[in-house]
Amino acid sequence: MLWLVFLLENLAVTVSSLLFGTLILRLCKVKQGKVTPREYVICIGTNLINTAVTYAGFKLWVYHYIALSFSFNWWMVADSLLLFLAMDLAMYLFHYAIHHSFAYKWVHRLHHTYQDPTPVDLYVLHPLETVGFGALWLMVLCAYAFNFYAVAIYLTLNVLFGIIGHLGIEPLPKRVQNKMPLKLLGTSSFHHNHHRNEGYNFGFYTSIWDRLFNTYKH
Repeated sequence: MLWLVFLLENLAVTVSSLLFGTLILRLCKVKQGKVTPREYVICIGTNLINTAVTYAGFKLWVYHYIALSFSFNWWMVADSLLLFLAMDLAMYLFHYAIHHSFAYKWVHRLHHTYQDPTPVDLYVLHPLETVGFGALWLMVLCAYAFNFYAVAIYLTLNVLFGIIGHLGIEPLPKRVQNKMPLKLLGTSSFHHNHHRNEGYNFGFYTSIWDRLFNTYKH
């Protein structure tokens, strides 16, 4: 029964995020690219794996490998920022490693089939890559006792950044893109440039690590 709850939760997040992405494209008066049946099938597969990751996280919490604080206070803001930056760095390193190993050809190339991504392509990942990101997420949660509400905030931001990064367009006006703090965020054009030029922009939520490690391209 718990599996079903987690599955419905993941499906609800996916559907909501795709509707959000579609809404942005319509507001920007951009015609969304055609989504193939193959993309939908892979998207469903990604949801099934994410459900397994959610269940694994729950079990790790039950057996005290993951500790969560349920205090509703200002610490959740600090924890949100810490989790946001920690996951951004972890995924930057993971992403960079995939691009510079045999895993790119057999695993990550699937995601780069789409140089001009659409919202659903956020979920078009090789199963092994989805498992890898899930394992990374669980390891970070095991490393520190984060605030529960900070985790919820982070997961919301994760979906928002993911959808924005796969719009295929930049909804932000050019006059604000280069202003702080937006300059350091992983905008749609930032990730779109990665799909166009795979040797740069490995970050997810920010361009901080790309700037530090000289893999940033405007």
